[in-house]
Amino acid sequence: MSRLEAKKPPLFISEPLSGDAVSQSLSVLSGIFKSSYGPAGRLKQLHNGVGGCVCTTSQSSALLGHLSVSQPVLRVLTASVRNHVARFSDCGLFTAILCCGFIENFRSLNVEPFTVVKISKHLLSLCMDHLKSEACGCRVSVDFSNVETLVCLVRSILTSKPACMLNKTEVDHLTSQVLKAFIFTVPCHVETNAVLGKCVIIPVKGRRVVDSTVYPGLLIEMPEIQLGKPLAVKRTGSNMIKIALFSVSMSGDGSNSEEGTLAVHHGVSLEEAELNQLLNVGKQLVKDEVGLAVCQKVMHPCLKQYLQEHGVMAVDRAGLALMEPLGRMTGSQSIASIHSLSPGCYGSLKDLCIKSFASKHFLHLIPEDTAICSLILCNRSETAWDELKRVCETAEHVLQLTMKEPWALLGGGCTETHLASYIRHKSSSLPASTFKDLDCSQTQYQLVADGFCRSLESVARSLSHNGEEILTDTVYGHCWFVPSGSPCVSKWSDLVSKCGCGMSGSTEELSWRFLQGQSVSPVTQGCPKEPSVKLADILTLDCFAAKCSGLQVALETANLILDLSYIIEDQN
Repeated sequence: MSRLEAKKPPLFISEPLSGDAVSQSLSVLSGIFKSSYGPAGRLKQLHNGVGGCVCTTSQSSALLGHLSVSQPVLRVLTASVRNHVARFSDCGLFTAILCCGFIENFRSLNVEPFTVVKISKHLLSLCMDHLKSEACGCRVSVDFSNVETLVCLVRSILTSKPACMLNKTEVDHLTSQVLKAFIFTVPCHVETNAVLGKCVIIPVKGRRVVDSTVYPGLLIEMPEIQLGKPLAVKRTGSNMIKIALFSVSMSGDGSNSEEGTLAVHHGVSLEEAELNQLLNVGKQLVKDEVGLAVCQKVMHPCLKQYLQEHGVMAVDRAGLALMEPLGRMTGSQSIASIHSLSPGCYGSLKDLCIKSFASKHFLHLIPEDTAICSLILCNRSETAWDELKRVCETAEHVLQLTMKEPWALLGGGCTETHLASYIRHKSSSLPASTFKDLDCSQTQYQLVADGFCRSLESVARSLSHNGEEILTDTVYGHCWFVPSGSPCVSKWSDLVSKCGCGMSGSTEELSWRFLQGQSVSPVTQGCPKEPSVKLADILTLDCFAAKCSGLQVALETANLILDLSYIIEDQN
C-alpha cells in the first residue's frame, strides 16, 4: 500500500514580475530571441540532456518547440507566440522581442498597470489605423499581376534564416521555385468559394539547392519500380486513368478488425478468408476499369500481383500525408472498408509516368486540372534541409495570407522605426479630450508612449549583431545601419547608401539620430513621409497580416502579464 501524505497548500506568489528570478529569466529569454533575429542572427543548438535529436536553428517555431520554460509568467509569453506562429507562420521572433520589450519598458514606469494598459491600447489603435490607411509610408501594395513584389517578399523570408546556408544564386533559384509552386496551387477556375491547393514537399538531402524543382501533380516514391519497363496502365474509354484510394489496411492480417471476440467456424482459415475478400476487391477494381490503386497502408503481395497482371498499377504505403492532397487532386473518395466499393468513390488522372531524381524513383501522378503540386527540395545537409523546409512552408503560407490582404510592410527594421516616429509625432499633438477619455494625465500618456516607441525600436536594434551603429532619419522614420569600424565623418550620407528595407536612398539631405536603448527625452519631429526614391528591385518586405497580428499579440500578452497580481501554484 502506498504511503499517504497530507495535501500541501497551494503556493501564492504576489507581484510575480517584481521577483529577481522572473526578471533574470525574462532577460535571458529576450536575449535568445534578439540574438536569433534577422539575416545575421546567431544560430542556436538545442538538444535535451539525455541525447536524441539536435536542432540547429534561429527560427521561432523551432526555438519555442524545443525550449523548456519553467516560469509561469514566461509560459504565458511563449504560448502566445506559439499560437501566433501556428496561425501565421511568420513574425514569431518579432512578436516575442516586442512583447519582452513592452514588459521591460512598461514595468519600469511609475504608472499604474491599469493606466498603462488603457494608454497602450490607445497607442495600438493609432498604429493599426495608420498601417491600414492609404497614407501609411511603410505599407506596400502587392500586385499579383506583377511578380516583382512577390519575389521581394519570398526572398526576404528565405534570406532571414542563416541556418539554410544559401548563397545568392540559391536564393534566386528557390525564390522562383517557391513562387512557381504557389502559382500551381491557385485554382484555374475560380468559383464562389475558391480554395487554394497544396504544395507537397519531397525531401532530397545531400544534393545541391539549385537542383530543387517543382512538378504539377503528386510524386510518390517507389523504390522497387523497374525503370526499363514501360507503364502498362488500364485506361477508360475517355483515355483517363481511373484511381481508387484506400485508407484501410489491405495486408490481410486481420488488422482491420474491431476490438472484441471473433467467432471462427471449425476448419475455416481466417487469413485465407480475408485474402479471398481482398481478391474479390481486386476483381471489382478490374471490372470497374480502375488503372491505379493507392493504399495508405500495406497491400497484400498476392493482391498486388493480381492487380498488376490485369493492368492495374498498385501502390501501397503511401502514408497519411498524401491522402488528403491525393483525394483533392483526383476527386476520389477515400475507401475505408474492403467489404463495399461504391462506383462514385473513384477519381481520375490524366497520365502516369516515372521520374528519377538523384537515387530516388517516383511515380508522377499527372491530373487533368489541379491545384496540387510537388516541390522536390534539396540541400546539402540534414540540418540545413530541416530549416529550409520550415522556411519554404512559411513562404507558401505568407503568399496565401497576402492573397487575402494584398499588402506588405517594409522590413529591415524600417516599419518599427517608422511607427515609432509616427507615434511620437501623433502623441505630441493629441487633444486634451483624449487624456480625459483615458482618465490619465498628459505626462502619463507621454511616458507610456515613449516606452511603446522604445519597444518598437528595440526590435530594429535587434537586427544588429556585428556592432553596427543604427540610425533613424527624421524625415521618413526609416532604419539605417552604419558598418562597424566606419571612420568618423561629417555627413552620415557618406557611409550609408540605403535604408534597411532598401526603399530610401541617401541621395538627398536627411537628418539622422541614433537609436539608443533609452531615450532621455521624447524626440519631437514631424509626421514621417513616404519616400520619393524607391529601389523596388531590392526591397526587404514583411508579411502584412503576420506583422499586424504580431504587434497586437505582443501588446495584449504584455498587458496580461503586467496586470498579474498573483500566481497560484498547486504543490501536490
